[in-house]
Amino acid sequence: MKRIGLLGCGAIGTQIALSIDSGKIPAILTHVYDSSKEASASLVEKLQNKPVIVENSHLLSSYPIDIVIEAASQDAVKDVALSILQNKKDLMIMSVGALLDETIYDVLSDACKDFKKTIYLPSGAIAGLDGIKSIKDEIESLSITTTKHPRSLKGAKFFENSEINMDGLTSKTKIFQGTAKEAVSLFPANINVAALLSLCGVGSEKTIVNIVADPATDKNTHHIEASGKFGHMTFTIENFPDPNNPKTSRLAILSAIETLRKYCSDEIQIGT
Repeated sequence: MKRIGLLGCGAIGTQIALSIDSGKIPAILTHVYDSSKEASASLVEKLQNKPVIVENSHLLSSYPIDIVIEAASQDAVKDVALSILQNKKDLMIMSVGALLDETIYDVLSDACKDFKKTIYLPSGAIAGLDGIKSIKDEIESLSITTTKHPRSLKGAKFFENSEINMDGLTSKTKIFQGTAKEAVSLFPANINVAALLSLCGVGSEKTIVNIVADPATDKNTHHIEASGKFGHMTFTIENFPDPNNPKTSRLAILSAIETLRKYCSDEIQIGT
């Protein structure tokens, strides 16, 4: 069985850990870390098979594990991703926005080659990435419109310099339009889908992102359009926020679980 280290014990990390503990993912969770000792202790308390809580995020990859799952933050990726690869461990990244920093992307890409390890990026809260990857050389325009309830967007860096009153919104309102690179910087906990889409397609400077706040919705909706020499592609995904963290779509958690299950399984693989 694969041995797993978990970095981040919040909503996503907890659901991944429970899926391992239940046997849904054929693996063993051996070590966990969270910057909040309360969060890591709370997670371990829920598990039948108790992993070790490590004292330092860099220690995770020093143990005999196969892969580290990052479910913490963009800062966590920037801080420890390289050392995980240097310790010859695979890595699954949930905070994909960190990779839109070209310096970080290049360093980690080179490290994968140097240490013969792999970084896994789950599809997250959107579908259709297989299609986007297959047509990326023929895409002429690529956009994503994300619609969420205002409470799912509150607290983002964007609002530090915005006069928009999210509590006062009474109708659907576009609050942002810009590139994926700008969106990930201003909404680091909300828009990892845009980062992933841009990495699959035409890059963060050419992927257009619209963010809409809708006080009437109970879903996170992502509408993606791509056009080019291949033709036209459009798809819409509506998914419910995770009940424990409205900033995270339930589909993002399910995607992470399936990616890890696939990594840990010996079976027929469907899709690219």
